Amino acid sequence: MTTRPARACFTAWMAVLTAATYAWPQWHAFTWALIGLSGAAAIVVGVRVNRPARRLPWYLIAVTLVLFVAADTVRYANAALGLVTSFPGLSDVLYLLGYSLLAAGLTIFIRVRSGGANRAALLDALVPTVGLGLLAWIYLIAPYTLVTDLALHEKAFAVGYPLGDALALALMLRLLTAPGRKPLAVHLLSVSIVGVLVSDVVYGMARLDGDWAFGGPVVLGLIVFYATAGYAALHPSMIQLTDAAPGTGTVETGGRRLFLMTVAALIAPAVLLTQHLNGGVVNAPVIAAVSALMFLLVMGRVGGLLADQRQTNLRESALRRANAALSAATTEDDIVTAIRTAIGELMPAGRRYRLTFGEPAPIEHAAAAEVGISLVPAPGYGSNHALRAGMVLPGSPPRLGSVHLAAPAPVLRAVMPAVQSLFDQITMVVERIDMAGEISRRDGETYFRTLIQSASDVILIVGDDDRIRYASPSATTVFGWTELQGRPLAGLIADTHHPALSDALARARSGHGESEADLTAVCADRRLRQVECASRDLRDDPTVAGLVLTVRDVTERRGLENDLAHQAFHDGLTGLANRVLFRDRLEQSFARSEQEAGKIGVLFVDLDDFKEVNDTLGHAVGDQLLIVIGQRITHAIGASNTAARMGGDEFAILIEDATDPAVAEEVAERIVVALSEPVEVSDGMGGTHLLNGAASVGVATSHDATSPTELQRHADLALYLAKGVGKGTWQRYRTELHTEMVERLALRTSLLEAIDAEQFVLQYQPIVDLRTRAAVGVESLVRWQHPERGSLSPAHFIELAEESGAVVRLGAWVLREALQQFASWRAADPDLALGYVSVNVSARQFRQPGFVDQVRRALDDAGARPEWLLLEITESLVLRDADQVWADLRALRALGVRIAIDDFGTGYSSLSYLRHMPVDVLKIDKSFIDDILASRQQRALVDAIVTLAQNLDLAVVAEGVEDGAQRALLERMGCPYGQGYLFSEPVWPAEVPALLGRPVAVAA
Repeated sequence: MTTRPARACFTAWMAVLTAATYAWPQWHAFTWALIGLSGAAAIVVGVRVNRPARRLPWYLIAVTLVLFVAADTVRYANAALGLVTSFPGLSDVLYLLGYSLLAAGLTIFIRVRSGGANRAALLDALVPTVGLGLLAWIYLIAPYTLVTDLALHEKAFAVGYPLGDALALALMLRLLTAPGRKPLAVHLLSVSIVGVLVSDVVYGMARLDGDWAFGGPVVLGLIVFYATAGYAALHPSMIQLTDAAPGTGTVETGGRRLFLMTVAALIAPAVLLTQHLNGGVVNAPVIAAVSALMFLLVMGRVGGLLADQRQTNLRESALRRANAALSAATTEDDIVTAIRTAIGELMPAGRRYRLTFGEPAPIEHAAAAEVGISLVPAPGYGSNHALRAGMVLPGSPPRLGSVHLAAPAPVLRAVMPAVQSLFDQITMVVERIDMAGEISRRDGETYFRTLIQSASDVILIVGDDDRIRYASPSATTVFGWTELQGRPLAGLIADTHHPALSDALARARSGHGESEADLTAVCADRRLRQVECASRDLRDDPTVAGLVLTVRDVTERRGLENDLAHQAFHDGLTGLANRVLFRDRLEQSFARSEQEAGKIGVLFVDLDDFKEVNDTLGHAVGDQLLIVIGQRITHAIGASNTAARMGGDEFAILIEDATDPAVAEEVAERIVVALSEPVEVSDGMGGTHLLNGAASVGVATSHDATSPTELQRHADLALYLAKGVGKGTWQRYRTELHTEMVERLALRTSLLEAIDAEQFVLQYQPIVDLRTRAAVGVESLVRWQHPERGSLSPAHFIELAEESGAVVRLGAWVLREALQQFASWRAADPDLALGYVSVNVSARQFRQPGFVDQVRRALDDAGARPEWLLLEITESLVLRDADQVWADLRALRALGVRIAIDDFGTGYSSLSYLRHMPVDVLKIDKSFIDDILASRQQRALVDAIVTLAQNLDLAVVAEGVEDGAQRALLERMGCPYGQGYLFSEPVWPAEVPALLGRPVAVAA
């Protein structure tokens, strides 16, 4: 967490309080307290956010700030209450207690930063401290001792202030002379101490002169003290004050340090000269004592430098001897002996230490950071700290060696540079030995490398630790890795194949001869490659001493095999499973469900009227529709189930978990809903078509099946039932479904017999003029008077008639019967208001050769005029075999027969065909009329059809009119004719004349 915003806010806040203190001095008691407490609060926040290793010294400084604020508050409170502030008083006690806590905090910082006793740094700090202490004595402390109107305890408290400042300054100088780089927080604390020192000096001199008043440098110095102390705690560098400084065994001796020490040493002579020039030397004993002390400190520092120089010379001699011994080393034992001898000479005399050599370990990525010299905690080596030296040992593969030198921390810091130099020399010796060994190994491997470097297969040598000791040049070509030596073999293989790799290596090492495995390798660019890996154990061969792996890249071969396998078990158009794969998965799932007491489900899906798409728009459009249907089915069933294309427009779905039959039913419902949405496909020539992808679905589960074959048969029966009840829906197999299918087959068989037995009759439904409400024609509707099942509507047998071909004979009978009945009505009443009879013609009947002649003969046999006949055909008939169909339609119109397109708008025709179609009437399907009142879109569509028909001089008949409001709306649209239960239900022939005796009654 960054403290940058906190530092910015703290700086702005302190600036505001400082400005308020000087602008409104009458409120300084409050602003002053806020400044001090804000500094203390900033220290607490800094400790909580930055989390230093030791929090106590910072909390001591925070308490110091609070004590200073409390002391000032006591003084201001006495003044506000008119009380006489005694000296010394409570405020003075608080101030001096604060100095004690400040000194304690700085002392902790010094102990941590210096890492223990450091004689040189202590001497460097004492020299300026003694010099500045002389100044404090002469100008701050001595004047108090000469004041005659102060009691002894008052003089003691008065002297306590400059002594506290001197102590704080001395500790700060000691902290600054600690070795290592000084963090910003150290400099901020130095500024803080200087601030309080300046404030106390000015305050003390003002007290002596008796003219002290609030404000000026005194206030500014304390503000600096409070503000910089808080800012130092907020700064991230504050955590370094409680961390041991690097290089704490040495002290810098740069020019700046020598200059400062020189200036400090000259303070005493300068004071002596100044007093002499001013007319008399006072405090001569103090000045002489300080000069003597300063001289002793300098001599002690010089003596330490000489001792350090001697120690340095001894260590350099020891390093030179160690270098000579290492130069002659040829083995690891030679290196270890040289290290022991050198460490014994480098360590100070009389100091106990412990030297331990770690067991060499394989080098891994994480071990790279362990090479070099570092000071680490080591309680297990006989001391709290140890120098750890990590180095790479010669050999193949290379190993990481470690040496621990345990001793007291100050001793380790002192010898660390020499130990570093020793191990730098050791590193060069190790590299030389390693190079010599590598040259020897290369000479022995030359012949081997010549044989394999041009091989296309990758040859690897793997050691007992499963690391690669050798990789042939072809490894770079195959895998992209430029350096494999020393890497774990598992790093080349995908995680999922690690068990197979381990098994292959274990079999090779167990003496079972050559071991082979199919694995997936990971290339340098993260691509995956299929490889065959053969392993042979040659560990007993001294020239190899490891497992030899021959790796062959078979990615392309495996890809070709997978493609062939996919083509064998998947549909080439939709990509779904084919019949073979579906059957295999069905058998496996069925067997598994029996073992685990589970249940599965099978769905058969068949598109409704798909044949018309192929017949009218071509197989290319049909294929596009099948692809979209396959995608929708896959999305609807979910990833856990299997979808397959069984052929043509038939699909099958395997439901893996159908313990509850409702699961399969839910999937079937989702499929029906998904496929009910129109599908827009391209014809490949820039055009698009909006097609109906609706389908029927049969559902069966293994609850009622004893074998996969029976389960499929049940689903097929359920599909047949779904087709029979109206399409675009789903049906689930039931035990009684078999009986229904038998009845359906029986019904289909009896169709032809029913025609011969004259079991079919016709009913007629009027077609009326919406404006005059008079009937203008009738539509013939066939009914089957079944001897057992009673009267059956066309919905029960027309599809069966289409399938069996009986629709041709049935249609011919309906045509003859309707014309004969209409002719008889006209003969009985020449003024009959009916103008025509409408007869439905199936596409199969129309396409029969000689259909035009059949119509001509029916007209002649009935004695009917051609204009009395209106033939209703479907849109799809007009679009298939257009040339022949249109020729027949033109021939019929030439006879005088009129043509109507039945159920207009529900097929696949384009409106642009209407301009050329040889038709006379459009019959709008009932599905458009049902929603004409509630749906604005349906209303607009019907209006557009009526308008289009009028422009093309075509009559329009609206089917399925059942409501007076529908009739009124159609009349306003300009639709001339209507048909539906609003006007009349289908009636028997005898009822028609009575129905025409007057206009057909309609609801208002």
